[in-house]
Amino acid sequence: MNKSFLVLIALAFLAACSAPAAVPATQTSLPTVSVPPFVSSPTATEAARVTDTPAAGSTADTRLPPEQWQAWPVVPQTISAATIAIYRHGQELGNNPRTFSKIGDCESITDYFLVPFDGKPSDYSLGSYANLQGVIDNFHGSFGRTSLAAGKGWTAASELIPPLVPNSKYCRASESPLACEIRVNRPSFALIMLGTNDVYHLDTFEPNMRKILDTLIEAGVVPILATKADNLEKNNAINATLARLAYEYDIPLWNFWLAVQPLPGQGLQPDGSHLSYAQPFFDDPVRMRSAWPWRNLTALQALDSVWQGVTAQP
Repeated sequence: MNKSFLVLIALAFLAACSAPAAVPATQTSLPTVSVPPFVSSPTATEAARVTDTPAAGSTADTRLPPEQWQAWPVVPQTISAATIAIYRHGQELGNNPRTFSKIGDCESITDYFLVPFDGKPSDYSLGSYANLQGVIDNFHGSFGRTSLAAGKGWTAASELIPPLVPNSKYCRASESPLACEIRVNRPSFALIMLGTNDVYHLDTFEPNMRKILDTLIEAGVVPILATKADNLEKNNAINATLARLAYEYDIPLWNFWLAVQPLPGQGLQPDGSHLSYAQPFFDDPVRMRSAWPWRNLTALQALDSVWQGVTAQP
């Protein structure tokens, strides 16, 4: 691989948690853009739709194949029987139904990802998405919590390897960050946002992701996989892998990639890696031309859809 290309990518990763670029103050300087395709969070009745993964020789599978992941909805629209079984297993193990975990790199632990929803009412505005107040109330305390399974420059492998210097306040010496987070937080759901830093590790990304999913499922934690906005690997291989895993495990996929496609620069800053920034005021058309409000909005929607889906079943 070209050395200059490696240097550029490395510099992009080092800047991953730097202060975000501010959005232009005036709307006149912004290009005209249609809003991303919005899918309402389902009501409890709608979320109760359950899909079974057909056995060989049975009714044809109606899900879009993983090769068509770019057409998958932003927000999961049906909840599989497999997902419900994971949730119920977790409840039997004593997982907290009002808790979720963030699993990812530094953009999972920034103060502008979900944190405002544990803050003051003036820190965000739901606008026409007031139906999401229920999921905010149910998971109060999880939005602003610092995850033990997220950090600067983290890859999928980072979740599985005990660090040289563990977080001695919470984690055991031989414990991986993922195992520590599960033990300490006892979540029922996990938002998994990995892949940007795995551009150097495409050969190990899938096996490591499988280990992450297997660990979560064994612990009764419902995984919600997220596609990423960037395409640093140049062929969308990581998002394709995530879709293939979601399809195989029959678990929810939050297709964030699709949400940012209509935005200026597909929601990315000029470096092609970091998201364009604005605060989560969903009724402000200027702010909604940036990616971070859509990341927050669609994360809430995905969590709401899955939560309602697994709890609506008798």
